[in-house]
Amino acid sequence: MRIYPVILSGGSGTRLWPLSQPHKPKQFVSVVTDRSMIQETILRVADQPEFLAPIIVSGESQGHLVAEQLAAIGIEPAAILLEPAARNTAAAVAIAAYWIAANDADALMMVMPSDHVIADLDSLYVAIRAAAQAAQAGCLVTFGIQPTHAETGYGYIERGAALADVANVHRVANFHEKPPLPLATSYFEGGQHYWNGGMFLFSAGNYLAALADHAPAVAAASADAMGKAMIDGAIVRPEADAFMAGPDISIDHAVMERATNAAVVPVDMGWSDVGSWDALWTICDRDAQGNGVNGDGFVIDGAGNLIYVSDGPPVAALGVSDCVIVSTAEGILVAPRDRSQDVKKIVDHLKRRGAAA
Repeated sequence: MRIYPVILSGGSGTRLWPLSQPHKPKQFVSVVTDRSMIQETILRVADQPEFLAPIIVSGESQGHLVAEQLAAIGIEPAAILLEPAARNTAAAVAIAAYWIAANDADALMMVMPSDHVIADLDSLYVAIRAAAQAAQAGCLVTFGIQPTHAETGYGYIERGAALADVANVHRVANFHEKPPLPLATSYFEGGQHYWNGGMFLFSAGNYLAALADHAPAVAAASADAMGKAMIDGAIVRPEADAFMAGPDISIDHAVMERATNAAVVPVDMGWSDVGSWDALWTICDRDAQGNGVNGDGFVIDGAGNLIYVSDGPPVAALGVSDCVIVSTAEGILVAPRDRSQDVKKIVDHLKRRGAAA
């Protein structure tokens, strides 16, 4: 069994502004540990016997950051695939699948976002090995994250019948979009639904076959782009015009929701996508008053706050509760913690202001 980690690293992480910036998005920043999030993702599977050297899929503008991050932890990649522009995850996974099909056709591929946190690695490894058995049997496997609460910010995977020949893997009954709170509550209480964390395991051939069936325009554009790619050692640049001719669509909409061989392996592994400052507060160490402090900051007479200082001036919070205060060299954020998802509005405002200047 041989598995290529395929790490998707094209996101912008706008909800973690000002720590995450366009020139250095959150996956390249030390958010939770002393290492960046992409380094933690790469190292998560680097010492596991099934895993081969990683394939990183990123944007052309982030290629130097990917190379720096790999060099800093002493990892040689199998390939760094640099998209000329973002075309969503169906195409990102496709170009990695075409690389694997051309170079090591019998290997599996495990698709992982570059900016997630996983606390329980042993549970992850158990789930990977179950998923790999199902993938070898021809399934397109996704990982269903055991929900800890009724969450409206994630899509859900509904569990179907158990596979007869692989333990702890089920058919996918349905994929569901981000639900309103009452529906999310019923999903959480019903026990048949899992969060969709955007992690997948399958063979390159099976993914490309499904892509050709269900999203042939993505398959054709990706194949053309890789056939005309510029290759410089580990760096692979798909041909721009061919790549951009394909539609912008996610792997879920293009393939997984339509495939008859989609399967899900449930896993409870302390997962977080760290998609907002509130999500970071949820997983960080907190004091008896529920305050989480990173860096040079403190709270007096307050509760439920997240104070995050990284290369910015120190923060003293007095008499405030349930707030996020972030201090960096790039900017300062002060917001109610329950407005964390709206930080993207700040980024949009800054873009408009910059365009008008």
